Amino acid sequence: MLFQETRLPGAFIIEPERKGDERGFFARVFCVEEFGAQGLETNLVQCSISFNRQRGTLRGMHFQVAPYEEVRLVRCTMGAIYDVILDLRPASPTFKQWIAEELTSENRQMLYVPKGFAHGFITLENDCEVYYQMSEFYHHENAGGVRWDDPVFGIKWPEPVQLISDKDSSFKDFNA
Repeated sequence: MLFQETRLPGAFIIEPERKGDERGFFARVFCVEEFGAQGLETNLVQCSISFNRQRGTLRGMHFQVAPYEEVRLVRCTMGAIYDVILDLRPASPTFKQWIAEELTSENRQMLYVPKGFAHGFITLENDCEVYYQMSEFYHHENAGGVRWDDPVFGIKWPEPVQLISDKDSSFKDFNA
């Protein structure tokens, strides 16, 4: 795997290193040894998918608070998404800054989302599926979020939101 740290400390873009032949290719997408060598979380306890029918569907910006903060490893297995992570670690030099990556079934890249970050995405095509690996079990009482369009963050989404849940659209303004 090829690990590229982003400008947000602790966040990585991970690209499978393909071993190809006439049949196609084989690539590792997770390895305890390789993740550990990069200082990344290796205890991934839950995997989930989200399927999104409509282009312009926005999910986010989600996180879990202590003591159940989680690392996420995110990959788009069908279609294409604009994946956004937001640093909400108050002591971080990149506090309240965000980055985005286009994750597609074609590029097969993954985004490693550290603890203390919010995560969300908008679909760039119809019929997108997103695969998540998480380091913590979901705890409803510790789930939180920030508004996808909060001016404090200034996230620039590539296209208009066509579909968003009531929950995601009703997160409060960020105060910190």
